[in-house]
Amino acid sequence: MRKTLTALPLIALVLAGCAATPAATTPADAAVAEPVASPIATLDREPAVPRQADNDYYLNAQAAIDSKIAARGLRPAKNVILFVGDGMSIPTVTATRIYAGQKRGVDGESYKLTMDQLPYSALSKTYSHDAQIADSASTATAMMSGVKTNSRTLGITGDASYDNCASVEGNTTDTIFEIAEAAGLATGVITTARLTHATPGATYSKTPNRDWEAYVGSGGPGADSCPDIATQFIDWQAGDGFEVAMGGGRSAFLKGGAEDPEYPGKTSDRKDQRDLIADWTARPDHTYIIDREGFDAQDFTSEDKVLALFEPSHMDYELDRAEDPAGEPSIVEMTRAAITRLSQDPDGFVLLVEGGRIDHAHHAGNAARALEEADQFDQAIKAALEMTNSDDTLIIVTADHSHTLTISGYARRGNPILGLSSMSIDGKPSKALDGKPYTTLGYMNGPGACTPTEEGFDCIRKDLTGVDTTDKDFLQQSLYPMWSETHGGDDVAIFASGPGSELISGVMEQNEIFQVMGRASGLVAGPERE
Repeated sequence: MRKTLTALPLIALVLAGCAATPAATTPADAAVAEPVASPIATLDREPAVPRQADNDYYLNAQAAIDSKIAARGLRPAKNVILFVGDGMSIPTVTATRIYAGQKRGVDGESYKLTMDQLPYSALSKTYSHDAQIADSASTATAMMSGVKTNSRTLGITGDASYDNCASVEGNTTDTIFEIAEAAGLATGVITTARLTHATPGATYSKTPNRDWEAYVGSGGPGADSCPDIATQFIDWQAGDGFEVAMGGGRSAFLKGGAEDPEYPGKTSDRKDQRDLIADWTARPDHTYIIDREGFDAQDFTSEDKVLALFEPSHMDYELDRAEDPAGEPSIVEMTRAAITRLSQDPDGFVLLVEGGRIDHAHHAGNAARALEEADQFDQAIKAALEMTNSDDTLIIVTADHSHTLTISGYARRGNPILGLSSMSIDGKPSKALDGKPYTTLGYMNGPGACTPTEEGFDCIRKDLTGVDTTDKDFLQQSLYPMWSETHGGDDVAIFASGPGSELISGVMEQNEIFQVMGRASGLVAGPERE
């Protein structure tokens, strides 16, 4: 008989020899030791069978991972960390590698990112239930819940309808975070985007519209019964809730009409008078942080549950962070703080770290900010490797979807990755058939196709001679004009280390990532447990 998540008992886990504090250090320039295959082993955890376990996508992913386990064995993972570089396409990884090396004064082409050095890798197919080129909501749901669902929806299966709350009932999913909480593990979410945005929202929310972050819009039949995403975070019933959650998105939690504490004149996005921040802080040992001072003052070795919302909307880009008067931590600092807090739990933890603004910079056609965000994201991976033990912690690094960034031309080795393409030793720019130079990086579509003028737009390609294309505000040229550059439909990379990482291989369906995390951690039942 299939056991449901709601019936899953809270259990105490005894894991002899598994240190809860940071152990072996893995330097960024040294390869992670490749795990040795072992027979199937489990932790002392009662695995759950999620509500979505009858879904065809779920079953197919389960079968794929089960066949790998049968062939390779499986070592148990006490902890799981999922790193999601939002929009981190393979060209983004390549360009970031070169950018990071050049930024550090070394050869960029041969430079190794931290993610490059993880021992296992694969490709992830990112289509959703209804879209060839998916959005962040459906792709995040695939990874968190193990099912492919409709784009623009979170935490529900493809049997539910976009924008219709009445269709949600009976079609919700159990996420790896909810399952972990029910089993007594610690959980955390770190993002540089809004905490209610698509990727972090997929860890806890069930909604037919990803845009209902602060209030429910015109949702058709039953709209009044569908809580907004911020409310779902505060009212989350899984276990004892997140131990740590940090990012942006403060405006969705302040009661309607309330002024932001950092930006006078800016008011809440909420339409009701519920003060979600007050609801959070009214609970025992629940801490709320809004700025650098609060972050620096917080003792992350305590048992406090921490909610940190550093901006009304998304956090600042890394290249702009120093300009924030109140200050905010980097993704590296948040990752270190989160692991410190979660490691206080001897039963283990599950953590999401999202580099959310890689995607936003790409949408803006702004490669400089995208690459800096990706470089900082990679440094957060390095921090996690330093703070955890590869014997008991599964780390998976991937992206939710691609973008249209391209790397083209015949630039010589060592040419600045953000610069004009040049084949010559003296740096003289190469030119296209129109006689104008072009950059190595470009976009298939986006705002860089046209230049605003008093009369409207000039869509004849601009001459980049004398233009500083390495400036952080430069927008790469694109083929056809869009207000916002779009996602791409190509596969993205998966990198992994630690117990269960040997299951990351070949070309995988994106929802198989859930099965890898669930099976390695002993939180999700395999076919034999049904």
